[in-house]
Amino acid sequence: MKRYTHIRSRTGSMDLQFETISLIWILLGLLAFVMAIAMGTGWGDTYISPNAVLSTLFGTGSGEHDFILLTLRLPRVLTALFVGAALGVAGAILQGIIRNPLASPDIIGITGGASVAAVSFITFAGGVVSIKLLPVASIAGALLISLLVYGLSWKKGVTPIRLVLIGIGLSAAAKAATTLMIVMSPAISAGKAYLWLTGSVYGASWQNVYTIVPVVVLGTLLALAFSRSLNAQELGDDIASSLGVKVQRHRFLLILISVVLAGTAVSVAGAIGFIGLIAPHIARRLVGRLYGGMMLVSGLIGGLLVFMADLIARTLFYPLDIPAGIFTAGIGAPFFIYLLFRNRNQI
Repeated sequence: MKRYTHIRSRTGSMDLQFETISLIWILLGLLAFVMAIAMGTGWGDTYISPNAVLSTLFGTGSGEHDFILLTLRLPRVLTALFVGAALGVAGAILQGIIRNPLASPDIIGITGGASVAAVSFITFAGGVVSIKLLPVASIAGALLISLLVYGLSWKKGVTPIRLVLIGIGLSAAAKAATTLMIVMSPAISAGKAYLWLTGSVYGASWQNVYTIVPVVVLGTLLALAFSRSLNAQELGDDIASSLGVKVQRHRFLLILISVVLAGTAVSVAGAIGFIGLIAPHIARRLVGRLYGGMMLVSGLIGGLLVFMADLIARTLFYPLDIPAGIFTAGIGAPFFIYLLFRNRNQI
């Protein structure tokens, strides 16, 4: 079996290189997505067998479970899968362009910026402007804070430790600003904002699915187009430039893709933390460091992590519906400490 597989466009403008093992894991991940949809939508306070789920999804069922599956559970499962995928791909991009294993949307402040913008939108414009514009506000907040982090980190270049520390500081400042807005806002707005901030796909609708799915698909395809650039940037800016990579232009576009992915995920499901940190590390262990396959596997793993967190939250603690963000933080925070300890001599 060949170790590497090339996928080229007819014109030759796109040439993706995958390790063959990564294609196997991609297929397994897609199969796991299908199983999550078939089995995850059946689990809940009312159990529905996979056969009944598939019959309903393909329109051959009796109609008995249509409301539970098609209105309540399926949008929630799909939202969890694609929100996690967005965060997984965004985290893989950031770790590639920053060359830092500690980079992720929530660690360096992108999620915090999106949260401030989203809570501001809910608090001050929720009853005036259409809620459909919430993703735009989140993306704008994420882009603003990411530019601020990068600008403050620049001193004849950007070092990993400076970027991470400034990102953590701005993330804390964003959290403080968000908390202040919640405290000072009316009770109804504060309740909505607080529930959103915990990170949950509770009450997900088809509108959320229609928002997140196109962004994830398009963002992932665009990121794949820059996978060779990311592979080159891993070797350092000078070597990447000598290989013909337009480093600064590609880095800006990749940051923009990451911001759009993370900002949209936050606007749909709130501040679900640490997925963008954990998923790329697991993917790297499974398929290696080539970014073509690693980004796709990272997205699939991220989706499955959020799905599992939400499944545990809504089934094991019934009738309570615990936010999925609590479980991802419970896993992610110790993992972040472990990474800090492991890389203490490098940063």
